[in-house]
Amino acid sequence: MTRFIHAITLSLLFSGCFQQIAMNSLGGIMDLGFEVINEEQDLDIAEKSIATNLKLLETILRSDPDNQHYLQLACQGYASYALGFAEDDSADRAKFLYLRARDFGMRSLNRNSKFAAAVTQGGDELRNALNTFSRNDLPVIFWTATAWGSYASLSLTDPAALADLPKVEIMMRYIVEKDAPYFYGGAHFFLGTLYGSRPTLLGGNPDSSRAHFEACLNIGKREFLMPFVYYARSYAVQTQNQELFDQYLTFVDTTSIDVLPSARLSNAIAKRKAKLLRDRTSELF
Repeated sequence: MTRFIHAITLSLLFSGCFQQIAMNSLGGIMDLGFEVINEEQDLDIAEKSIATNLKLLETILRSDPDNQHYLQLACQGYASYALGFAEDDSADRAKFLYLRARDFGMRSLNRNSKFAAAVTQGGDELRNALNTFSRNDLPVIFWTATAWGSYASLSLTDPAALADLPKVEIMMRYIVEKDAPYFYGGAHFFLGTLYGSRPTLLGGNPDSSRAHFEACLNIGKREFLMPFVYYARSYAVQTQNQELFDQYLTFVDTTSIDVLPSARLSNAIAKRKAKLLRDRTSELF
């Protein structure tokens, strides 16, 4: 009987070990999968692949709900999917997906009790709480802020959503301070869009917008094309600079999709967005 109990115990232990090994292996596969997808230039293949990977991630999280790496990947994946494949077709669907991305990110960030308390207040309390995170937490801070801010930008008639933008701004400024080159200067990209998409009376700042966009373009060596589209869409439109608008959209149109193989998908999406934006020229100027 004792031997039987030991056998059952060992079986359960090994089962748990093998399950954990399998989960860890899946995490590595997911990382590699996102890298491979980012190199894809066919938008239909990419969209279907990302959707499949996101549901697999959610399945993994059912078994390991507090895994910080999986939460970050889910946040990043849904935010990227919303921007790349939902925004141009349905603002409501994009908002839904941005909220899902934000919530995955907040599940990770709220494990820090100081952040969980400070994020409801903003201001200096939030700045101080962010400083308690480690460098390893920067990606989830960035992607959570991206999702949260993108949701707010699509919810201009919602005072509560707009009231959250200063918190997002603090989070992105934190990324600029700690690791400005992260994701091709993504925090600069976000802040450039934030300051460039609103009139001065509503918090816009064209000079700051241009400075952030230029910093982003320099970090990406002018090979990451998405900032050019948003530079045109926000700063150029807000300042009614049609020459810059046309110049940057033409640059996106004429730049090879292979200029940055690791971001081929992002650049393919940028080309599609540039075409859609050019079609609105007469409406915007």
